[in-house]
Amino acid sequence: MLSESFKVRFCETDALAHVSNTVLVQWFETAREPIFRMFNPQLDLKNWPLILASYKVDFLQQIFYGHGVEVRTYISRIGNSSFDVYQELWQNSQCCASGTTTLVHFDFATSSSKRINEAVKNQLLQHPKE
Repeated sequence: MLSESFKVRFCETDALAHVSNTVLVQWFETAREPIFRMFNPQLDLKNWPLILASYKVDFLQQIFYGHGVEVRTYISRIGNSSFDVYQELWQNSQCCASGTTTLVHFDFATSSSKRINEAVKNQLLQHPKE
């Protein structure tokens, strides 16, 4: 499991006094940075090797300003060229949201998917969702 903590900023709250649902997708993406580095250690945007194929977020509890949050990140599936990242957002010892993102190892020069090499697969396998 990978873990990233965030301080909830006042600007991330909405008129209902809880964190806006659009913020979670941003937190989830930021918490995927260690996975991005497995494919591209320098995070070189000119040689970016991943595309987002889909994501789904389930909102389980409200998230509030004034309390930190933690995003827990796991790998839930690995295919030949794509993989699923499962994430949970926790606040005050409660799982408040979960989400799954499908990423594809991609070659922009050929505009096609690319096989994930064994070294990267082995790194991904170190973070299973059990």
